[in-house]
Amino acid sequence: MPTIFSRIVSGDIPSHKVWEDDKHLAFLDINPWCEGHTLVIPKAEHAYLFDMPESDYAALHAAAGKVARLLKAKLGCARVCSMVVGYEVPHVHIHLFPSHSMKDFLPHGATAMNPKPDFKALLARITT
Repeated sequence: MPTIFSRIVSGDIPSHKVWEDDKHLAFLDINPWCEGHTLVIPKAEHAYLFDMPESDYAALHAAAGKVARLLKAKLGCARVCSMVVGYEVPHVHIHLFPSHSMKDFLPHGATAMNPKPDFKALLARITT
């Protein structure tokens, strides 16, 4: 069954297109965290970012860079921040957040983990 993003690519579901090339599509998020919150997706379905072929992975990030530069120029923001989570829709997507500071795109009340993890134990788990 096609993902909701594949249905957007095919035109079955409308979207507010920001940018497009032959392999990627960028559109405004329907539930934005900030003004200009944009999703950049590959037109081909990939469920998990790090399972993508290296060339597709690199091309997606290049596309996100083009869209980020467009958003920064047109919206006059200080930066465009990005995030990839991947649980919401099983179709790889990069969130772009035009911003002037962290408070522009963090969910309300989010700052950092509290309490902090045991960094030495965590590092040992990762590196051994």
